[in-house]
Amino acid sequence: MHARGHGFTLVELLVVIAVIALLMGVLLPSLSQARGSGMRMQGASNIRQLQLANTMYADDHAGRMMPGAIGMATTNLHRWHGTRESDGLPFEPEGGSITPYLDGESGSRGVRRCPALRIPEGVDRSEVWAFEENCGGYGYNALYLGAVMWRDHRGRMMMDRSRGALRARVRNPSETVAFADCAMVTTDLIEYSFVRSPYWPQDGPAGDRPDPSIHFRHVGGTANVVWVDGHVSSERMTETKAEGIYGGSPREHGLGWFGEVDSNRLFDLD
Repeated sequence: MHARGHGFTLVELLVVIAVIALLMGVLLPSLSQARGSGMRMQGASNIRQLQLANTMYADDHAGRMMPGAIGMATTNLHRWHGTRESDGLPFEPEGGSITPYLDGESGSRGVRRCPALRIPEGVDRSEVWAFEENCGGYGYNALYLGAVMWRDHRGRMMMDRSRGALRARVRNPSETVAFADCAMVTTDLIEYSFVRSPYWPQDGPAGDRPDPSIHFRHVGGTANVVWVDGHVSSERMTETKAEGIYGGSPREHGLGWFGEVDSNRLFDLD
């Protein structure tokens, strides 16, 4: 006698497929959440390295933090993260204030790109809106930490961008933003190397407001922020502006501010 093999019936096959689909439906959100959490942790490590490098820079420069944008109003060839040969070109790591301090533990000469940053594909680096790709998607508190500001005898706000502020001037290091996840929206989302406070320093709450640059791109709609004392926190958006001046909507792209936004307290030295 010959034993007849028993194969799957159509009903059994459909049941197996249904079970697999159910398991995938249960597991995929968890896997996606875990992947998002992993990118947030990697981004937190990257941004912590930036403030560590800034601290080492200050140690080597009489307590002054690195400048944010030397000659921005004139030659406009220098950023904290790199330099370029002429206006309109993308920045490269060579010559950046931070570059010499990224060769050590970070294992990279340039700023490591945030893994959660999603820039539309096909953006040409030679285009003017791609010029800050080298910043990795992180912005520096350049107006307060990366420059020296004071008021002249007429009360006008003056600024020296050739040097950073004294670290000792920061009254509350654990409550003063150093770097944050940042971006800018034009017709597309692009990288941007400055974190903008809720109000322009020279105007305060009574004046015009800048478009936000803090990018809440991580899982749960959060942004990584590193403070002057070196600790990293995950922040949620509390306010944004509906329309941007560059042709896009910050709200639609997750750009805004966190915490109390009735002043620049989280950015100002005092």
